[in-house]
Amino acid sequence: MYADDKVLVAVVNNLPDWDRVQNEGWYRLPTKNAPPGSPDFDWLGFYFTGAFGEDRWAIHYYASIEGHELLTRRQLIPSEPDHPRAGQWYYKLELGPLQHKIPPIVSARWRRIAFSATSGDRFTHATEINDLLAQESPSGRPYVTLREPGTSSQSE
Repeated sequence: MYADDKVLVAVVNNLPDWDRVQNEGWYRLPTKNAPPGSPDFDWLGFYFTGAFGEDRWAIHYYASIEGHELLTRRQLIPSEPDHPRAGQWYYKLELGPLQHKIPPIVSARWRRIAFSATSGDRFTHATEINDLLAQESPSGRPYVTLREPGTSSQSE
């Protein structure tokens, strides 16, 4: 992971979604909740909710984003054709191999996280969720600032 890579931290709030990530190699990102710049991120970090027991409220894994498709939920999960959100649009993010984040990025206390963008250097050095938003890195140099598409890259 490079310092200026774009990392999306995404919530995983149920075991079937995590099973899809692990066994099928993709994650669904609802277009209506997608942060600016989606789906053009380089990496995806997985924030586990309370459904994950002792691993809850932390990022233990991440993966590279290899590509994406725009599909309805019905197309993504054909076994649930009558789901209330079956007709809604999602980015299907195709993933590279899962990588273990050691140490994990933990939340000192419960917090609601849906989707959050950060930079590769912030993600690499973070040990606590607030570190993803920190202005200065442990080395004392400014972190890379994520930029909007069409603007030049610069540091804070």
